[in-house]
Amino acid sequence: MTDVAPVALFAFNRPAHTAETLAALAANDRADETRVTVFCDGPRSHDDRPGVEEVRRVARNARGFESVRVVERPENLGLARSVIRGVSETLEENETVIVVEDDLITSPYFLRFMNDGLGAYAEEERVISVCGYTYPTEQDRAGPALVPGAHCWGWATWRRGWSLFEPDPMKLLRGLEQSNLIYEFDIEGSFPHTLLLRGAAAGRGDSWALRWMGAAILHGRLTLYPGRSMVHNAGMDDSGTHGKATDLYDTSVADKPLNLVETLTEPDSLALAQRVDFHVRMARDRELKRRLYYGLAKLLPRGLEKRLYTSLVRRSLRILDRR
Repeated sequence: MTDVAPVALFAFNRPAHTAETLAALAANDRADETRVTVFCDGPRSHDDRPGVEEVRRVARNARGFESVRVVERPENLGLARSVIRGVSETLEENETVIVVEDDLITSPYFLRFMNDGLGAYAEEERVISVCGYTYPTEQDRAGPALVPGAHCWGWATWRRGWSLFEPDPMKLLRGLEQSNLIYEFDIEGSFPHTLLLRGAAAGRGDSWALRWMGAAILHGRLTLYPGRSMVHNAGMDDSGTHGKATDLYDTSVADKPLNLVETLTEPDSLALAQRVDFHVRMARDRELKRRLYYGLAKLLPRGLEKRLYTSLVRRSLRILDRR
């Protein structure tokens, strides 16, 4: 494994976002040691061509890195196929990869944290990835934490980690069901990943991230997160394909480095609880029935809550299977 992992950056037709992402990366500690490949997806239609061409021009003019390679896809792969293919291609030639999309604004210490994490956990099979994004909470954590599963905003992995990725959403869904991991995949019952994955299996949506997260849960893997976010997602402005305008996920990025002074071995229950609380607060704000459910679930022991939640989701899956 080289000391500095290569970056795979995925872009499509948002030149201003791409330029901002590249500028933030170039301002990173260790950027001048980093090889960047910008995977530029092809246009979906004639209307996309001006934005696609401008993104490619921005990528070709990027400076501040050891090297920049621009891969210009002749056809439109869509985000899922673009990421899956690009990550796979990068890991055919490298042991590690850092993955960034064209709307992520990174802390100046993002690359340092990614590389430090990749180095510290290179031999730890239970850790599948390192992620720079941390959900906004009422209080930043003092240090890094291991949490079950994975995330998709500014992350890194090893060849061994990506080998667990499952491209077939239905196969993954059945595996999670059979292993009784619906509750865990849905972040302790706080977010409906399972139903979204079922929708993807039926052709409604094509999220690679759901499959990455699900594979991590299915194989009992953990991800390393910083105490304070190293990534801000600037794409929640209704400019992307899969996201509507919202500020719920907004974070201020770390303004100082995070040193990995010890190698963690077990999941952090407080970090997981903060993530659950974030999603529960969002759900309560949106739907009455969810407010009622979480009000009840809060009173139950974890084992009983898991059985209740799992039974409700299985019922929903059976209904969908009959349609």
